[in-house]
Amino acid sequence: MKEPLQRRVRTRTGLELSVLEWNAAAPHTIVLVHGFLDLAWGFSRLVEYLLASLGDVHILAPDMRGHGDSDRIGAGGYYHFFDYVPDLADVIAACAGPELTLVGHSMGGTIAAYFAATFPKRVTRLALLEGLGPPAGDVASPERTRGWIDAIGRVRDKPQRTYATLAETAQRLRANDPLLDETFALWLAEKSTLKTSDDRYRFKHDPLHVTRGPYPFSPDVGERFFCALTCPVLLVEGADSEQFITRSDIEQRASRIPRAERFTLPNAAHMMQRHQPQALAERLVRFVQSTPVH
Repeated sequence: MKEPLQRRVRTRTGLELSVLEWNAAAPHTIVLVHGFLDLAWGFSRLVEYLLASLGDVHILAPDMRGHGDSDRIGAGGYYHFFDYVPDLADVIAACAGPELTLVGHSMGGTIAAYFAATFPKRVTRLALLEGLGPPAGDVASPERTRGWIDAIGRVRDKPQRTYATLAETAQRLRANDPLLDETFALWLAEKSTLKTSDDRYRFKHDPLHVTRGPYPFSPDVGERFFCALTCPVLLVEGADSEQFITRSDIEQRASRIPRAERFTLPNAAHMMQRHQPQALAERLVRFVQSTPVH
């Protein structure tokens, strides 16, 4: 596969994001937005098939803040969900062409949907790969806030976990994703980790991400954005996925999207871009080709 250019985009908040880029001169841009604790390289197999099918298409895959090779928020900061939306806006403003297709997986799907609802004239089409948001959380409360504050202290005081070999990090990836094959797991482990001063490996994502934030996901807020989507939307689910939200939540949220079509990807679970990249690319290509630019 053609190697991407890895560039840096400085956001309005001062953070720099790492962005993988293929075919920068093409006018049609596809932006791939990864999910929680993932990174841009996780789309690499999908990109290979998209390029083979679509040819002259511009593809961007950013590492969202605190993931991959992008900046962490640093001292005094925290990862609030809506912070990702202006980050994505800055990547698009700096890099994307006039025709824009957004593809978001899991957390990245919700980010992409919020951007598309906020800037409806900028987005030509939107594909959400199990990206309708997490389960409804409990309401903000003193108990949840106390737990959040305590968790931040534990993360800051405790060194990030390391692994002796890349094979161990690959094993960790496969423990969380049993359908991930060994070859890709080892390659992805190399892209997902940094070597420490004592010759061990740690994952690149900021461990602060694993703390439970003070503000739970609000389905009511999410549905306000879903209702405001004006572009064609493709909703993709993995046939073998055990999603984080209930079937009734999926149906409710999907029903709020005005121009949605739905597709179930066979032999794939939640990390579908790893499990069935060719079949997923074929469905995305059909979606792109069936929704002309307005």
